[in-house]
Amino acid sequence: MTTLTTSVIRAGAPIGAARAAIVLVHGRGASAESMLGLAKAFTAPGIAHIAPQAPSGSWYPYSFMAPTMLNEPHLGNALSTLAHVVDDVEQQGMPAERIVLLGFSQGACLTLEFAVRNARRYGGVVGLSGGLIGPEGTTWNYPGTLAGTPVFLGCSDVDSHIPLARVHESTVVLRGLGGDVSEIIYPGMGHMIVQDEIDHVEKILRGIGAPAER
Repeated sequence: MTTLTTSVIRAGAPIGAARAAIVLVHGRGASAESMLGLAKAFTAPGIAHIAPQAPSGSWYPYSFMAPTMLNEPHLGNALSTLAHVVDDVEQQGMPAERIVLLGFSQGACLTLEFAVRNARRYGGVVGLSGGLIGPEGTTWNYPGTLAGTPVFLGCSDVDSHIPLARVHESTVVLRGLGGDVSEIIYPGMGHMIVQDEIDHVEKILRGIGAPAER
């Protein structure tokens, strides 16, 4: 088992007995506990919930669209934390194609960035009010493929933290890496999570291990 250097809390089914796992990444100023509270909204059975905690409640200090070097070394450390969490879950017997990566706000940005830098088949990738990290003009040319991974991006059209153009740009990049991307923009929603987004996550969770539709 990987020795994790960050605080991680767990709920739901034990990984050894779970059908799938979901890694829940909190936003700036929030907590791992708050993400486990969100996970209670998911009713899919047999899911292990894993939530890492950022140091001092933030994964990196500046905007996700600030020059990347301003957010270093914190961004690199946060990406390493996610890598260690996923590796730890895999070493406990859960394959990547049954692991869903989900983040909200700053956690969504980190989750999407991790997914494109470590592209492979996951159970799902979910970005709630977030986008890929980097200033305008950033390109995301990383190797690997998401190989049909279900990806859901949900965001408001008037989110004060997440420019709509960056959400669209993230969708293009994730599709280019082979993700099966669903992007929904909610008119006037603000920076929050709504039931329709929870329903989309629920669909991804219930689809893991389910027989393919004919």
